[in-house]
Amino acid sequence: MFNMLLADFNTEVLPIIRFVIIGIIFLCAVVLIISTLLQSSADENGATALTGQDSYYSQNKGESRDGKLRKTTIITGIIIAVATVLYFVTWLIMV
Repeated sequence: MFNMLLADFNTEVLPIIRFVIIGIIFLCAVVLIISTLLQSSADENGATALTGQDSYYSQNKGESRDGKLRKTTIITGIIIAVATVLYFVTWLIMV
């Protein structure tokens, strides 16, 4: 009985889960590419290394546009990594 339920789960549910995981990876990859391209490439930390003082902008960098884009990049990268691991775990279960 248990083997029959497990076989049904492997043949009916796991392919759907894998399809959803691939969709999540694809959407997060698109968001990751866009958020990376929208970030500014200039690094303003050189001025702070010389003066030793943080400007108002550098103190509130996490609330700025670049800060939000950086957080989005990190979060989507983590989601992609976790989803990829889940995808291969479901692949190992199916085998």
